[in-house]
Amino acid sequence: MRHVIDIPPEIVARVVKRCGTPHPFATLDPARTALLVVDMQYGYISLEVGHSCVPTAAGIVPAINSLAATLRDAGGMVCWIQNASDEKSRIEWSVLEEQASPERRAARIRSISPGTPGHAFWDGLDIREGDEIVPKFRYSCFIRGASDLEDRLRARGIDTVLVTGTLTNVCCESTARDAMMLNFRTIMVSDANAAMTDAEHNASLINFYLSFGDVQSTAEVEAALKAGKAARAA
Repeated sequence: MRHVIDIPPEIVARVVKRCGTPHPFATLDPARTALLVVDMQYGYISLEVGHSCVPTAAGIVPAINSLAATLRDAGGMVCWIQNASDEKSRIEWSVLEEQASPERRAARIRSISPGTPGHAFWDGLDIREGDEIVPKFRYSCFIRGASDLEDRLRARGIDTVLVTGTLTNVCCESTARDAMMLNFRTIMVSDANAAMTDAEHNASLINFYLSFGDVQSTAEVEAALKAGKAARAA
């Protein structure tokens, strides 16, 4: 199952009015680009072990793998973000625990604690040697206490990030917004993110597109990466 992408023409028109173009980040330098794959773990995909299973998440795996292969081939960076819950994070982010019922808290701990089946990456992902595995302890990869992703990206000279994974409107959008505010050129990939419903997915993409960054399809991103690779070789 895949999302039906619906970004109305009037939204595109507002972006064009703001940016002068429907895609402000249409040109990509692969060597300065990172693919962020957010939370594609059994805890968010498998009904058997997960606590928050997203019905469309398994369907975006081919797009994610294709993007990863294209970016690796072009000389970019691939980062697999692995969400987790441990005692330290539950104390430091206690407000999340307060919002959840005891049953929900217990399910999340069972699902994404390091070492549990739900914490593991989905088997269908094409994770390769040389890719980065980044533990994450908040919704956003970039907020204080979440991960060391920003340091890794800066060390590689990355200035552009492609955000994929699940959930579109929670960890992916949170990560994408913070990336933009940390001065990364940020693209949410429309058909490589997954939410609980089409409505939530499209609302998140629209909101991000209007104010924070770019939204492109896998095909559009891959074309730009291949063009960028050819430009470097010329």
